[in-house]
Amino acid sequence: MVEPPSRAALRTARRVVVKAGTSIVTNSDGRPSLTRLGAITEQIAELVRLGKQVIFVSSGAVGMGKQLLRKQARMNMSLRELQHASHLLYITEEASGGGSTPSSLLQALSTPAATATTSTTTTPKERKKQYDSACAAAGQFEMMNLYSTLFGQCEVSASQILVTQSDFTDGARLRNLQYAMERLLSLGIVPILNENDAVSANMGYTAEDVFSDNDSLAAICARHFDAEVLLLLTDVQGVYDRPPSECPDAKRLSFYPCDQTLDITIGEKSLQGRGGMGAKIDAALNAVKPGTSCIGCIIASGTDLNCIRAVLHPVYDPEYGPPKGTLFVTPDTSLYHQATLELSTTESLSKASVNSDSASKESSSGKSIQEEARTMATLARMEARKLLKLSYSQRQSVICAIADALLANKEALLEANLKDLNMAGENNVAKPLVQRLKLTEEKLATLAKGIRSIALQKDPLGVLKSHRELSPGLILSQITVPIGVLMIIFESRPDSLPQISALALASGNGLILKGGKEAYHSNQALHSVIGSAIEASTDGFISRHIIGLVTTRGQVSDMLGLDDVIDLVIPRGSNELVTYIKENTRIPVLGHADGVCHVYVAPSANVRDACKVVVDAKTDYPSACNSMETLLFHRDTVVNASHDETNSISSNIATSVLMSLRAAGVKCYGGTNAMKYGLCDTPAEKLKCEYGDMMCTVEVVNNTDEAIEWIHQYGSGHTEVIVCSEDDPEGEYFLKSVDAACVFQNASSRFADGYRFGLGAGK
Repeated sequence: MVEPPSRAALRTARRVVVKAGTSIVTNSDGRPSLTRLGAITEQIAELVRLGKQVIFVSSGAVGMGKQLLRKQARMNMSLRELQHASHLLYITEEASGGGSTPSSLLQALSTPAATATTSTTTTPKERKKQYDSACAAAGQFEMMNLYSTLFGQCEVSASQILVTQSDFTDGARLRNLQYAMERLLSLGIVPILNENDAVSANMGYTAEDVFSDNDSLAAICARHFDAEVLLLLTDVQGVYDRPPSECPDAKRLSFYPCDQTLDITIGEKSLQGRGGMGAKIDAALNAVKPGTSCIGCIIASGTDLNCIRAVLHPVYDPEYGPPKGTLFVTPDTSLYHQATLELSTTESLSKASVNSDSASKESSSGKSIQEEARTMATLARMEARKLLKLSYSQRQSVICAIADALLANKEALLEANLKDLNMAGENNVAKPLVQRLKLTEEKLATLAKGIRSIALQKDPLGVLKSHRELSPGLILSQITVPIGVLMIIFESRPDSLPQISALALASGNGLILKGGKEAYHSNQALHSVIGSAIEASTDGFISRHIIGLVTTRGQVSDMLGLDDVIDLVIPRGSNELVTYIKENTRIPVLGHADGVCHVYVAPSANVRDACKVVVDAKTDYPSACNSMETLLFHRDTVVNASHDETNSISSNIATSVLMSLRAAGVKCYGGTNAMKYGLCDTPAEKLKCEYGDMMCTVEVVNNTDEAIEWIHQYGSGHTEVIVCSEDDPEGEYFLKSVDAACVFQNASSRFADGYRFGLGAGK
């Protein structure tokens, strides 16, 4: 898994502020949580030893003080009871001596030995604040004594600074505070800040005041003490759209867009602290306001004993899992734009989640998408191991049964597909995507034919790749075996599902499929037909569970942490999808991130051939990854008139090809040279672009070497084409020099397809 750049940027911070709330520092009874405090001090000490300057804002003094005062009150009560008992004993002895009990002594017995005086002019609320002041005074000493011990064990020195709002509103006091802070940090000492509640008495600051809790105190410390990152530790995983304690399906926000108003519901604050999630959000927004050095803030869970390390350690470790908490970033900065881009990428991947009425609900078992996928993967592995007990001829029979089932159930499949097409029309889905989505009788017939050709291939398992005798009697053999459980994530093409299923069965692998919402009904119908065919053709020995179809609502990102049950991820879809998956999982990924294919027209090309190849490469299936995206012309095809009788369509090759493209409805965008020669009217916005539609980039190069250099710089290594005469040596030179999966001469890039290659599947 690769960490998102927006999170990686925070690790470069030299000065950070870490705030731990009362719910983290103490347990519910006010006693300090030694487990969490130990983890916090250990991680802060580690950061200090790595050269970072850490300011620690800690709550908990009032909580610890309450526990201390209660203990002292119980002790005082015991002493009073002891004094009272002694007084009774004295009176009893006097009485037994024959004397009478004086009325003054009887009066004394009815009065407690000591009574607390309370002013009649104070309200209960004021008495509560006075009590909290006493708690803070008592608890602050105990808290700092504990921190001193814990940091001392880590060989790091700590200091205490108690502040009130006056320390920030009074210029002279603020300068003194900043100077003290700079000196402490420069010496590697950890300043531990807290509000001086014994003086301020939690007076309930108004909105105009500087801070009203330690969350806002941490934010103002980040701003005034030139910290670059603020980490607010709380008792939940971050900011949720709804209270997670009340709503089990509440969604955590990985990024909080500060320039937007979000519709979120804040739950009740914890019993221990003064702030709540609302206070933390306000503090985070205040910390990252423009004009200060604080570039980012994260609200995360302090119950995660590796949270500080996972967020702030200079070196990212995938062991810590996905990014922690909720990120806030200063608006209108490059980091903010990066975080926004990552958010939009994640949201776009929700296209792979089900969006229909039935799919908008959780699965019938009530499981999350991750739980459902985990269960499916476990079942698929069990069935795949049973599959290996079948002979290859039996596996071939299963694959052929799937092909037969597609044709036998074509009416039901087309009916399900029609529902998806109607939904696409309602949602104004682009025409090329609708073409990919649509199933027809012809497509089903082609699918069935391709699946049968998969069954005709040689057994891919048990193939001896090498056989070596390492020493007498010690033989090493390399033999092909199944990978295990594959997770295939694909977007709008439902015909991918039976192709993938057949390939998985042929290779002995279990399969988890996650399709796009656009093809929800089609995928469901195909999965059902295929599952029934598998069970029928094996008399139930292999169950339909060998191929799982995830339909629970959720994002692809939720499935990428299943590295313990998934052996390989194969994403089939957009560059955006493939790139995101590559960067956000520890599971091995097999996938290409782009389909930027080129057609290069050499001067020796026949005009008619060039027009046919180029038009087919672009228009046959514009949304396919083997569609032409960039058309390159040799300079001589533009500036030299042709004298070949077969080139009679136009005075030069480039003009003829472009006329054919435009007649087919293709929009051409020009590179620098193409604009210079007047081949295009509109300049290309970028030179490497996968349009996936009836558009392409056009450019002019000076020679074949320049064309090859262009392809290597702006291509994706998928399929590259040269159009030239059969006897032109430039053709062979191009074929040998271009680094790509497929390199063709005088053939459309659309031939780069597993089905056309006779392998049965692939587009």
